[in-house]
Amino acid sequence: MEASIATHGLTKAYGDVEVVSGLDMVVPAGSVYGFLGPNGAGKTTTMKMLLGLVHASSGTSTVLGETVSEKTRTKLNARIGSLIENPSCYPHLTARENLEIVRSLRGLPESAIDEALATVHLTGTGTKPVRAFSLGMRQRLGLATALMGRPELLLLDEPTNGLDPAGIQEIRELIRALPGEYGCTVLVSSHLLSEIDQMSDHVGIISRGRMVWQGPMGNLHAQARRWLSLRTTDNERAAQLLGASYGNEGWLNVVAADDDLVAWMTLLLAAHGIAVLRLEERREDLEDIFLQLTGKGAL
Repeated sequence: MEASIATHGLTKAYGDVEVVSGLDMVVPAGSVYGFLGPNGAGKTTTMKMLLGLVHASSGTSTVLGETVSEKTRTKLNARIGSLIENPSCYPHLTARENLEIVRSLRGLPESAIDEALATVHLTGTGTKPVRAFSLGMRQRLGLATALMGRPELLLLDEPTNGLDPAGIQEIRELIRALPGEYGCTVLVSSHLLSEIDQMSDHVGIISRGRMVWQGPMGNLHAQARRWLSLRTTDNERAAQLLGASYGNEGWLNVVAADDDLVAWMTLLLAAHGIAVLRLEERREDLEDIFLQLTGKGAL
């Protein structure tokens, strides 16, 4: 599997405090990799190290086949688009005028502006200054800036932060489409579990500066435990027969081993004169899994 980003033992310490500690990250090429963790977990610091904006205390980072260093920083940044923390722009200028500054500095063709504006749906903003934009429009302009020149890799730090539901959905759909439309890899950070779930195909979970899990999103879902919850006419005897545990509000819980379990339980209980009053299949959600992995509060 080709990787657009690979880190080994990446560490950043400020004094005696390690904000990123021994981080091993592998971001597959062409993926949308969700970098998930609570605020203060080390996500932004990691992204800044990948961009060469912050020097690592130890460990290595390989980005687009190049080891990140002072020597390779300029060369790499020409191939990378980034939106770290709040997007910066000139509020008195229009979206096009802001992108024209980026275009001229980077020596890009005029068509790069039109392409970026069309991708983020800002073509129709005309002469409206950025100061009159909504927060969602400003985030889209920041994304357009990052997309200038068709980068091979995008680093987006909390791009949906502070947006309303409509703005979140719009940014999410844009990000999901980028690998197909631009042929790029996307590393996107968030403290929102639901957002990472909906926009990413790979995920890395960071807690207290350490990577606690990474892999395909489907593999994370597959870790969810399933169980059957039931109520019967005689819960005490049913619990003994099934080896069930007692749950809340009179429910019995049985670990779900396979799909034949329901039929087997029903027949067993019926043979002992116990009727099933209610039966439900339940499974852990991603928040439950996150709590097990990190031991931290809900995202």
